[in-house]
Amino acid sequence: MTFEERKAQVRYYLGKTVRIEIDRPIGAPHPKHPEIIYPINYGYIPEVFGGDGEELDVYVLGLDEPVEECTVRVIAIVHRSDDVEDKLVATASDGSYTKEEIERAVYFQEQFHESEIEILK
Repeated sequence: MTFEERKAQVRYYLGKTVRIEIDRPIGAPHPKHPEIIYPINYGYIPEVFGGDGEELDVYVLGLDEPVEECTVRVIAIVHRSDDVEDKLVATASDGSYTKEEIERAVYFQEQFHESEIEILK
């Protein structure tokens, strides 16, 4: 997948409502870096594959407890310039988030990458 194809794929989901399966719920350790504990739910859109060949990842905001799956609205994209994939950011609540609030929420993992956030307008 080229850089432009990757961008087009993730932009398609901005504003869309999707079902997410959670594979790293709140409180779960990162599978490769157990010192990183997920402060938010993190999952993927089943059967939709991202730039890394794995299912497209999603940070989920607006849920305060671990869940196995949920329906969310995609509100932002984390574009990674030093990686082969981007991440979606979605919310399970009706609330809105500023770019700064999203940056804080995903910092636990994005601090290790060169990334920028594109927010739904």
